[in-house]
Amino acid sequence: MRLIITYFLFFFASKIFAQNCEAYKLEGNLKKYEACKKQKEAYKYYQFTKEYQELLDEVIQIDSTYDNAYWAKSIAYLKSGDFLSWKPLIDKAVELNPKMHLGYRGWCRYQFFRDYKGAIKDIEEFEKLIKDDIGYCQNGDYHLLIAKAICYKAIDEKDKAIKIIENYLKENDGEPDLYNYYHLGVLYFEKGDYQQALIKFNKQGENNDLASNRYYMAMCYKYLKNIHKYKQEILKAKKLSDEGYVLKDPYTHHYDKVYLSQIIKEIDISKEF
Repeated sequence: MRLIITYFLFFFASKIFAQNCEAYKLEGNLKKYEACKKQKEAYKYYQFTKEYQELLDEVIQIDSTYDNAYWAKSIAYLKSGDFLSWKPLIDKAVELNPKMHLGYRGWCRYQFFRDYKGAIKDIEEFEKLIKDDIGYCQNGDYHLLIAKAICYKAIDEKDKAIKIIENYLKENDGEPDLYNYYHLGVLYFEKGDYQQALIKFNKQGENNDLASNRYYMAMCYKYLKNIHKYKQEILKAKKLSDEGYVLKDPYTHHYDKVYLSQIIKEIDISKEF
């Protein structure tokens, strides 16, 4: 499912990008038209190469107000961990075209920096600008509203986080999101509402079961003193982990991720019951 979402987002973005150059020409904005065409040449090269960066520098020389060039230059720095070089480039892109880049910067502030307050600020400003569906994060894993909810949880505003996710699910319950019910279940678990947490974890398991999901189900049953189910679920967590059903991200660790070492430790504890 994640591959489908990511492919769709990439395909959609590519189609929009392909149309933009001609749109500039039709508008009579020949500088942006030439800048757009030059930027396409950069995509022949790997993002970390000198040629890629130099071509984007040429784009900026053609039109210093062409926001996509700053955004494209910033990506290699972000992926390589050079955040000091990334920040002024993405800030310039946001300054020039906030509707295009503000939500993306907010996601990056969350994903790469764990700058929860900064991410919330960007996403909420983006909501005011768009006044409609603000869409998904860059990798397709989360709707930006879910990312905002996770950020509120991280700054210990759990009730607000629950409200955001619950409201989102009321309107988008059929959407193919990967982890919404899982994060909501963890929120209820941390508030001590184990029955409500189990409802959410079971809902998560219907479409995208995960080792982390089963781990928390086991912990719910442990605190509810249902030892049989506790032992059963913690073993399921280990099985799912062995099979690769875990929270995955190529660059960072997902929030609320449960590690194999935690599962193994809990299996050892369960043997004492």
